[in-house]
Amino acid sequence: MKLEKSFDVRCGRDAAVAALAREETLLGLFPDTKSEIVSREAGRTTVRTHYRALGQDGTATFHFRFEPSGELRFEKVCDGRVWRQLEGAVSFAGRGARTRVHIQMEGRTKPFVPELAIRGPLRDQLDKMASALRERLESL
Repeated sequence: MKLEKSFDVRCGRDAAVAALAREETLLGLFPDTKSEIVSREAGRTTVRTHYRALGQDGTATFHFRFEPSGELRFEKVCDGRVWRQLEGAVSFAGRGARTRVHIQMEGRTKPFVPELAIRGPLRDQLDKMASALRERLESL
């Protein structure tokens, strides 16, 4: 399953790329959760987020890689019961004083988890990420 969302912000591409590289912006991609950076390696930052879903507490770990082009790629460590693979990217296209931000996520669920059941929650997560990122970039 693949989901995408695009929006425009009133800042230049370079400013948007620089803002996304900040720790507070990465942590802000997971609103309504407690998130922390657990490691930094060359070109990769790992974030662990603590969440509550369906009445249960859980943790999710994401690896973020910054590409030389300014694009951000991320992947979830799929150690739970739902995802076999989940990855995504955030890219920027400059349009003068404005920037088009594009977020995409693509994932495959484990064998007995119907994609139809998880599409809604994944769409909600994508919408929250986009709203948080838009708010951060609009404040530049």
